[in-house]
Amino acid sequence: MSWIITGEQKYPAVIGEPFGGGYFAGYISHTADGNPTHALIVAPRATGATGTGYTLTTNLQWKTTNTTTVGTTSSFDGAANTAAMVTAGIADHPAAQFCVGLSIGGFTDWYLPSRYELDIAYFNLKPTTTSNNTGGGVNSYAVPARVSNYTSGQPAQTSIALFASGGSEAFVDQSHHSSTEASSQILSWLQLFSTGQQVQNNKTLAIRVRAFRRIAL
Repeated sequence: MSWIITGEQKYPAVIGEPFGGGYFAGYISHTADGNPTHALIVAPRATGATGTGYTLTTNLQWKTTNTTTVGTTSSFDGAANTAAMVTAGIADHPAAQFCVGLSIGGFTDWYLPSRYELDIAYFNLKPTTTSNNTGGGVNSYAVPARVSNYTSGQPAQTSIALFASGGSEAFVDQSHHSSTEASSQILSWLQLFSTGQQVQNNKTLAIRVRAFRRIAL
């Protein structure tokens, strides 16, 4: 593992390297000022993901009913959203239940990532050469913060072979659940790993899930 060492703090340096039970997917800034507050870790594909196209093939619902779950509106804090689902009744939230039930590499703090955490993973680990949707891409929680929408060619396909299409850790280039409830409450946000677009859909939609964990910096 490569590191950046600043004072007494040690930071993972290279996107896609094995780290913390999974792979380093990038930094997030909970302060939305470009300063990293957490390193994001994406779970291994074989054991920490499920749905069509993954080794574990079961598609999962965000919730078993299209009703609100208090405390799940954070666009950047998937751990907080997931904790709220646990409080509300984790059995009613199959996608998050899959994540919190994982034990990988000795770590049990996996969660369903928020919409902007998934966006960071898409930006850094885009699996294909498909043109991006240019209607989104602004992310003040990314590091560095992104203030402009995607272009058709930026981000480009990742240069990391493990995560490029056909690689053993690549994201399936289809929609994945985020943990972020939409303002309509009966909907939640999805991340498309084909074009980078984020869309809202019914919480009862059964699709792909890939767990994250994070390390505070």
